[in-house]
Amino acid sequence: MSNTASLRKTERAPLSAAFTREGVATAIAALLFTVIMVSFRPFQPAGAELTGQGGDIVNQLGFSSLGAMSIFSLMAFADPRVVRSLLSPSWMLMLGFFFLSVVLATDPPSAMRAASFTLIGILTMATILVLPRDAEAFSKVIIFTAVAVMGLSYLGLIVFPHEAMHTADSQEPEHAGLWRGVFTHKNIAGPIMACLSFAGLYLYRRGQRYWGAGIFLAAMIFMLHTGSKTTAGLVPFSILIVMFPSLIGMRLGTPILFALAIIATAVGTLGIVFLPPVKHLAAIYFPDMTYTGRTTLWEFAGSMLAKKPWTGYGYESFWGTPLLLNQDQPFDRPWDIRTIVHGHDGYLDIAVLMGIPALCVAVYTFLIAPLRDYMRIPLRRENIFLGDFFMMVVLFTALNAFLESFFFHRGDPVWLFFVLGVLGLRQVSLRPMAVRDPDHDAQSSRPS
Repeated sequence: MSNTASLRKTERAPLSAAFTREGVATAIAALLFTVIMVSFRPFQPAGAELTGQGGDIVNQLGFSSLGAMSIFSLMAFADPRVVRSLLSPSWMLMLGFFFLSVVLATDPPSAMRAASFTLIGILTMATILVLPRDAEAFSKVIIFTAVAVMGLSYLGLIVFPHEAMHTADSQEPEHAGLWRGVFTHKNIAGPIMACLSFAGLYLYRRGQRYWGAGIFLAAMIFMLHTGSKTTAGLVPFSILIVMFPSLIGMRLGTPILFALAIIATAVGTLGIVFLPPVKHLAAIYFPDMTYTGRTTLWEFAGSMLAKKPWTGYGYESFWGTPLLLNQDQPFDRPWDIRTIVHGHDGYLDIAVLMGIPALCVAVYTFLIAPLRDYMRIPLRRENIFLGDFFMMVVLFTALNAFLESFFFHRGDPVWLFFVLGVLGLRQVSLRPMAVRDPDHDAQSSRPS
């Protein structure tokens, strides 16, 4: 999507077109997207890998190669103006807080090594966005990645069933039989399949009916077998919030509904812990609502945050560290905080690791800025379809972050999809999407 002009039709044969400058750029973007989604250690049982990637030479070499390929591709194939446009002031400030949390970490060298994987992931997703020359090329990237990720995941159920499913002899026997595919856990597989279902819907809307329907159905079937009720409920909710206002000619309704959904979810989750009136009402009407013990974690994290509200504890310097391993564990606490790898709330974890000011910047960068970008999207067919896709991804992952923690979590595929959505909304709002057929794009049309 690095070109903004409408492209003229060519008579190149498909094989020769694949070796053009545009074809090579598209192929690199598809390869980058597929590799970073599948990871360098697919079909790894849940356990040690739940804490993230990067603890071995395979990941170190793999991510270093991704970073090098991304930098080379940006220099060789991308439009510098498009690349620069992704560097918004809010993202730069957010990354500034991120670097500060690395400096303030209890072990800065180790934190920097972990942070490097996060930065490479962000760089790779930005590269995937700017390399495709037009909407058709970006569609090819999505199709290739979706087929590869889902194909390997379904194949794994047959060839590697003990690795592609949770088993009774794992650390979480209660998840036995639930699908996880190439991913380390069902809580990653479910959201990724949800995002791929949005991709299938995007393809279907722009005219690639068979690819779109096939990807949507395959992703939904896999997602349902991950056993994630939250994900299954959020997918139709996200589609409805984004699609319905556009269909009735009230595009402004999407940002309004987005904001209301985020506020309601924040009050319904963190609010029952930190807002006294809400906590009181929850105790009366929903006394057993603990989100599988998450409220205990949030209460503990909140009490610890009160001790370091401005800077937090530093990147990789709270959950799973000696600071918590030496804590006393009350007998009536549902979860043992000494063995928890994250706080199961991405927003609270940002505050705990980076401080409350960083959380404020994150709220603007991750939630408010995407809404602004969505409203600035040119009313062109391809821009609207692609913007709706990115908005579904951002809405779904932003809501999911109230119960899971993935922000700045190294090579976590859910975090990477979220970055794709946020950066994608910014890009699609700044320029008209290029199309191969000038007659294909009705500049003032709304989606059908």
